Order: sequence, then C-alpha cells, then structure tokens
Amino acid sequence: MIQLNTIHESPVTRRKLVIIGNGMAGARMAEDILAADPNHDFDIVMFGDEPYGNYNRILLSHVLNGSQEPQEIFLNPLAWYEENQITLHAGKRVTKIDRENKIVYADDVAEEYDVLIFATGSRPFVPPIQGTTLHGVFVFRTIDDCRNIAEYAKDCKSAIVIGGGLLGLEAAKGLMTHNVSVTVVEMGPWLMAVQLDEAGGKVLQQTIEKLGITALTSASTKELLGHTTVTGVKFADGREVAADMVVISAGIRPNKELAAEHGIVCDRAILVDDQLRTSDTSIYGVGECVQHRGMVYGLVAPIWEQTKALAQLLTGKNPQARYVGSKLATKLKVMGVELASMGRISDVKPTDEVVTFAEPGRQVYWKAIVRDGKVSACCMLGDLEPADQLVDYFMNDTPAPSRRLELFFGSGTKAQGADFSLADMPDDKQICDCNGVSKKTICDAIRAGKCTVPAVGKATRAGTGCGSCKTLVKGLIEAVNGEVKAEPSESWYVTAVPMDKPTLVAEVKIRELKSVSAVLRELGTADDEKSKNGLASMLKSIWGTEYIDERDARYINDRVHANIQKDGTFSVIPRIYGGITSADDLIKIGQVAKKYDVRMVKFTGGQRIDLLGIKKDDLPKVWADLGMPSGYAYTKALRTVKTCVGTEFCRYGTNDSTALGIALEKKFQGFEFPAKVKLGVSGCPRNCSESTVKDIGIVASDGGDWDILVGGAAGASVRKTDLLCRVKTQEEAIRVVGRFMIYYRDNAKWIERTYDFVPRIGIEKIRDIIVNNSLGIVEDLDREVEKTIAAYVDPWLERNNPVYAGQFEDVKTVPLPMVTV
Repeated sequence: MIQLNTIHESPVTRRKLVIIGNGMAGARMAEDILAADPNHDFDIVMFGDEPYGNYNRILLSHVLNGSQEPQEIFLNPLAWYEENQITLHAGKRVTKIDRENKIVYADDVAEEYDVLIFATGSRPFVPPIQGTTLHGVFVFRTIDDCRNIAEYAKDCKSAIVIGGGLLGLEAAKGLMTHNVSVTVVEMGPWLMAVQLDEAGGKVLQQTIEKLGITALTSASTKELLGHTTVTGVKFADGREVAADMVVISAGIRPNKELAAEHGIVCDRAILVDDQLRTSDTSIYGVGECVQHRGMVYGLVAPIWEQTKALAQLLTGKNPQARYVGSKLATKLKVMGVELASMGRISDVKPTDEVVTFAEPGRQVYWKAIVRDGKVSACCMLGDLEPADQLVDYFMNDTPAPSRRLELFFGSGTKAQGADFSLADMPDDKQICDCNGVSKKTICDAIRAGKCTVPAVGKATRAGTGCGSCKTLVKGLIEAVNGEVKAEPSESWYVTAVPMDKPTLVAEVKIRELKSVSAVLRELGTADDEKSKNGLASMLKSIWGTEYIDERDARYINDRVHANIQKDGTFSVIPRIYGGITSADDLIKIGQVAKKYDVRMVKFTGGQRIDLLGIKKDDLPKVWADLGMPSGYAYTKALRTVKTCVGTEFCRYGTNDSTALGIALEKKFQGFEFPAKVKLGVSGCPRNCSESTVKDIGIVASDGGDWDILVGGAAGASVRKTDLLCRVKTQEEAIRVVGRFMIYYRDNAKWIERTYDFVPRIGIEKIRDIIVNNSLGIVEDLDREVEKTIAAYVDPWLERNNPVYAGQFEDVKTVPLPMVTV
C-alpha cells in the first residue's frame, strides 16, 4: 500500500521541495538552501538509493585502502537530516513521476511536490564487452563497492583496473594495499587524458610505475575471460593478461533515464537552462545528471556553483541568480601525486602559444596554453608551486606576462603585484575545490575560534577532500589569527583518552591502572574499540605480568593468536627465524597442512610460510602439531626479520646477515608495539633483503660495518629509511636496535608506523637520544629491553590452558564483524 505524504498545512504557506538523489549534489542542494535562508518556506524531502546519509565520494579510495573507515567519510549522517527537519527516504529509488498531479513514487512511498529537483548523478559506464557479469568483476562508485572489492581482494594475487582516468587510478591505489599486483588498462594513448596532455600522461605513468603499478595504454579491452569467475582480460590486438579480479572504471554516464521516461527533454543528460530549470517549469536539475549549454560536468566545483545559484533563486534571496557555466580549474592528488588542471589542455590551435617546463628527475611537468594573450588551459604535475598564480590568470582572464616563463616563475609583473599575499585574495576565491569552500567561509570560521587545520576542516570541510588545500588553509589561519594553534587531539595516544602518550603513561603508573577498563574509567572520555586495542598494548608493555588482561579489549586476532579471514577461518604463521628453516620443520608444516585440510600454503613476503583456512577450534591442535613458536603475524608486534644469505654462500657478502637476522629475531620475538614492525638485514650494499624500506633496516657496508636504518616503508606508502648510525659489531647493532624499538614503543601514537614516527620526531633528535644519549636514558632503554624479553611467553602455549572457556570454540552462528555505517 502506497502512503501519500501531502503538502504540509500550516498558517504560513509552505512549499514542498522534493530532491531525487542524496549524493554529493543532492545533499549540497539541501545544505545551500539552508545556508541561503535558514527561515526558508520549504518542507524538504529527499530520496536516496543508498541506505545511508551523504558521504564524500572523493575519499572512496581511502576506504578501499583501509586508511579511513566508511563512517569517517560521511558528510551528513542520518542524524543531520532529522536535525534540519529534512525527510530522507534512504534506500528508496524513485520509479515514477506524475507530473500532472506533481507526485513522485518510490516503492511504498509517494510524495507531493511544488518544486522537484533532479540530482540523480551518474553511474559507472560498463563497456559492452563479454564477461562483465562474471564473478570477480566490479565497478568502483559506492561504499558498498569498496567493501566488496576489499573482501574479494583478500583471496587474489592480481587485479586489472580498466580505465586510466582519475577514478581508475584511485581504485588502483586502493587495491595496492591488499597485496595484489595491479595493472591499469587505458584505451587512450595516455593516462588521465581529460586533465593531461600526452607528455604529462607519460610522466604520470612513469610515476605510478615506480609505485609498483603496471600501466598499459592504447589497450582496447575486447573480452573478460573466464567461465563463471573472471580469469583475465583479452585485448583487441589478441594479447591476454591473467587476473584474479577486474575493476571497471571506464567513465560515467548521467542518470537521465527517469527524466526521459516522463517526458523531460534530454540529450546526453537532462537539459537545463541558466536557471537550472528543465523543460518542465516546476522541475530543476543539478550535478552530473544535467547538461547546461552543451556541457556535462563531472567535477564537484561546477556542481557547487549550480546548487548555490539554484538555492539563491528558489529561496528568493536573489531572484536574478543564474548559472552561466563554469571554468574548470581543479587541484587534486592522484595516488599521492599532486596535479592541477585548468581548461582543455588537449585543445591546441595553430595560433596558440604553448609554454612548457619539465624536470624529469622529479617527475615534474608544467604546461600552459596562451590564446589571444590569456591563459586558456594549463596542467601541472608533481609540483604545484605556481598553481595558484596560474589559476588567477585562468579564472580572471588576466593578460599573461609578456615573458611567458613568468607564468611559472613569477616576478613583479604578476597580475596582483610583487607583494601579493593571501590577504589580497578576494573573499569569494575558492580555496577547497573538493568541497567548494571560499576564503570568506574559512576566514569566518577562523574568526569564530577555529584556529587549527582540523578545526577549520570540521567547521567548513575545507581540506577534508584530497587535502591539497591544507597549506592554503594553514596560511589563512596564520594571516587571520597570527598563528596556527596546535590541535590537542593530534598528540593523543588514543582518541578516548585526551592525553599524549608520555602524560598517559605517567598517569597510568602513578594511579597503578593495570586494566583497560580502569584507564577508561579514570581518564577516558569515550569507549571505542580502537582505543581499547591501543590501551591494551600499552598497558601490557608497562606492567608485563602484572597487566590485567581483559579479553574484550583485544581484537579477535589477539584473543585467539591467529589472523581471521573473511570466511571466518584463520591464518597461522609459525616463526621461521631469518627465513631459515630445516627439512624437519618443512615436513611438520606439510603434515599439518594435510591433516587439517589447509586450503592454501603460501610463502609470505617476509620469508615465512602461511597456512590459510584453519578452523578456529583446530588452532590449538595445529600449534601443538607444529611445535613451533608463534610468528606474531596477527598483532602489532615484531613480525619478521628478512635476511639474505650473507657471507655464508653469496660471493658479494661483506658480513653475516643471516646470523645477525636470526639473533635479532630470537632476542626481540614477542615485542609488541603501537604498530607492526618489520626488519631486514642485508649482507652487502646490494640490499637484497630490501632493508632500506623496512621499519628497521641493517645493511653491511663494503668494509663490513653495519649501517642501522629506521623509518622505511614499502606498502601503500613508500619511504626510504633514514640512517641512524654505523656500528662495527653484531652486538652493537642488536643493542642500538633494541634501544630504538623501546623508544618507538614508548613514544609513538597508536597505529603510528615508524615511517610516520621517525619524520615526526626527526632523525637528528632520535640519533641524539639513541646514539649520543642526550637525555641520559639509554641505560633505561637497555633495562626495558631485558624486562620485555623476560616477560615474553609464547601465546600459542594457551593451547594447554585456555584463558577462558570457549576461547577456541568455533561458533558457526555468529557472523563476522562487519563495519556498520
């Protein structure tokens, strides 16, 4: 039975505004109406396909790579609609419009309207090729897409992304964190052809290939291979590339079908005039679903201009408000690479002047097109220092300097003058392209007391998209307030306790708080799982055997000492010191794999063997049959020490990396940290153990000394280690490594990897403390090393005496925990 929601009756005549679409355009439309007139006369009703509030699609790659939780990218949670008296029909798709009686229908809901706005957005374009319905083929557009891709990627080794545009590269970036090799396939001759010319596209390709992604350009996909599950891609030229999964990101198509079915004039999208009105005078349109003056916009900045103009018009605040089109200028980050684009860079006429600058060593490429003495288009890659100046020339039609290179290397001839500053910037200058935030909006927030970058972001959303505008936001805070205040929460160890780590540790010791619940009770302001996990790790390192273990403060992996998989089974990785094993251990591993029907036996990147697919109730028996210590692959601890063969077999080895690696792993096994820690030991400068991209790396010099390196990474982030010191003996190396480990453990924030910790503290300061003993604490660090070693007990011994009843019982009826949005 359909429920008809009629127009609100009240002494004051109110109008019913219905918005079809709760994406970034639809929700922004509602926001702009509220901003234009808080006392507006509309009853606002919205329909959204997804069962959520509104979220920032620009950040979907962050959800895919795990750097942000889904709830962290929401712009308007469900509570926001209620707080603003907006009726949201979440998860309801409009299927019928009665234009004569002005009623829209969706499932069992009907809503009358006085004004109707289409904000239906767009959908991914799926090429008409065979195989797109195979299992393992995905599109990349929604939070659910991210979740599905991430879940499927756990069992995959290789992935192909079809589409080398912005979304395709963001999908590839997200997939990199799931330990799959990624190939990007682009039909055009270069990547990001909308924003870059051929030379810029080639520079971008070289940059992402250095990150470990393969890019195939001029590759037309003919067919996706496989019977029921995708196994690869076949191209028009006959080539085939194997893949365990495929993500299609080949562009978008406007969602115009609903409008077209009900007689509203459409072309490539829904046609609108300068009032953003369709062929029906009661119906308007904004966003990716509309076509205005021949243009369909896929960037957010034009959409914000549309919604702002329409809000002014509909509320009566400016009856003359019009949208006359947008100049496309945007700054963004693609896979961590900064990029700026203005106009149509590939549209070059014979009379145009083309100005370029390239610095291949830094992957920097700048290009500007000057037409009739003015900048008509520009692209910049790798370094955006001149970008703001170019945007001013482009947006304001300012004559280009006669010396064209001054476009990039400005002088006093710059349009605003040599003393141009942020203070000279007009108030309506857009600072954040992702969220359409102007200088005035940011400055108003700063004057209202928001004097940190995160506080400004929370108040205005500036800087919460790609993040490229944070420097400008910081500059505005300095200009308005005189200084950027420190954000207190940035120094907190965990979000639930408003203290930095040294203060928190001191309070815990003074009060003798030996359980997570005690800390939260006396010092906490909230109660969340991540904070519990971080506090449990910290308390265990402080109190050792006196720590009161509350199992609900641990993640499932730490409760049963194995890595949970998406199907509810577990992964077991025994300790294999330095990657060196024996025939007997290999035989035991093989026997266990057969006995317990292990579905996959895999060599890990850390020179160990992973047994995947073990039932929870089999874990104690598996550990007993293996008779090997835990490899701690499931928790925030020392994971592996990767070694090369060193001097024992290699003709290039200058020192015994294998012996040092095994000694390090045996000494520090079981050490727990705020985040996982991986080591590498290389027996010569050829660095076969990849020690220069480990949390701690040790490399033998040509003379046989050991270089101690810290703060490296080779996953989603890539960072080369910093040199801490050089030592002569194995004993010295072990001692220095132990000191660094404890200093990191005691001073890093929860989930802060060494590659963030080292640059935050500074390698010079760390060297002074660890090597030069500037604080006089190295003996304390040494004692803490020995104390931690003495407290180590192999967690797999719990097989003989479970901590609680049911610790290893496999409860089939309990589903895996899912992220709730």
